[in-house]
Amino acid sequence: MNTSSTLPGPGVVPLRSDASVIGLVGLAHLISHFSQLLLAPLFPWLKDEFSVSYAELGFLMTIFFVVSCAVQALSGFWVDRFGPRPILFAGLSLLGIAAFGYSISTSYWMMAGFAVLAGVGNGVFHPVDYTLLNRKVSAPRLGHAYSVHGITGSLGWALAPALVVSLTFAYSWRVALAAAGVLAFAVLAVLVLHRDKLTIRIAPPVQGAPAADSSLGFLKIPAVWMCFAFFFWYAIVLSVVQAFAPEAARQLHNVPLGLVAMCLTIYMVCSAGGMVLGGFLASDPARCERIVGAGFGLAAVVALLLALGSFPAWMVPVLFGAMGFASGIAGPSRDLLVKRSTPDNASGRVYGVVYAGLDIGQAVSPLIFGVMMDHGQFRGVLLGLALMQGVLIASAFNVRRVRRTALAPGAFAG
Repeated sequence: MNTSSTLPGPGVVPLRSDASVIGLVGLAHLISHFSQLLLAPLFPWLKDEFSVSYAELGFLMTIFFVVSCAVQALSGFWVDRFGPRPILFAGLSLLGIAAFGYSISTSYWMMAGFAVLAGVGNGVFHPVDYTLLNRKVSAPRLGHAYSVHGITGSLGWALAPALVVSLTFAYSWRVALAAAGVLAFAVLAVLVLHRDKLTIRIAPPVQGAPAADSSLGFLKIPAVWMCFAFFFWYAIVLSVVQAFAPEAARQLHNVPLGLVAMCLTIYMVCSAGGMVLGGFLASDPARCERIVGAGFGLAAVVALLLALGSFPAWMVPVLFGAMGFASGIAGPSRDLLVKRSTPDNASGRVYGVVYAGLDIGQAVSPLIFGVMMDHGQFRGVLLGLALMQGVLIASAFNVRRVRRTALAPGAFAG
């Protein structure tokens, strides 16, 4: 009897297998983003508790992202050498420990020490996540995998202030941060239970050849550095939206504080919706640069409208939602830019270096746009946001211009 029509062909991955990996990686990514916004919503309480300024509290975030940047670049090498699973478990453990550490801190410098620990934990996620997705998810579903990855990150950002502020009002900021630690370890437990789905075979080094995990050859790929620049600018855009754009819009359009508080939440929710659509659009990798250009082009138009137009207060959250949706559409295709520039034997290293641009951008952005806010340059902040979104479009097409269309399998080993 001929059974060829009933057996899966070679290389065909069942949907259930792909969905399991995507779900587990997305859950871990949610905790990474969740941990990034644990402290910022609690600044009013921490300011009184430790008698420090907002600038000093902001420095805790700078510490977090600077450490995360350094670890992110290094962790790619660890992922390629030891596999992503142990590195992922270590990162989640450190984030949980750091959250508990925040909750028992009795001084500003204790908080700073645990911010270092949290930065170390956060730094491993992008090399781990994208190595797992690229190696274990079938190619036709990668666009959807990137979409889910981006959505869970946005949900993590949305969950953090909702959880910690609510628990702080109900109990105390210490209880809120301890609860965050419990959540991190609960997710770690889920991943440990399903650890078999996160296993990747690490190829042994060839006898007499240099170890691939010590190779820096991938740094010679021009597209890698263009991707690094792209994510640097992207982080600046994201930082401005998260920290300054809602307040700048409030000042320009006389928006009540209640509506201003909704702007970021609406942006993140709509961004998640845009990523769902973006996952379908990213099914054809050849058009990823055009999708990125269209998404951020529309977002830049909205930022210009907020800067130069005149709107009733209720329209401002709507415009933030439109900007978030447009940016979300670009998300999965943004990740494909890196995938298409990455040799198979250097996945962790490439993602570690490229996504270090995110941390650097988020560390630099407050220094520039914070000064503009302090000097009342609210229109300038929104115009700067539009300008950075325009730079993102140019960066995306520069990646395509310099990318090598064919990467020999062993070209960058050793």
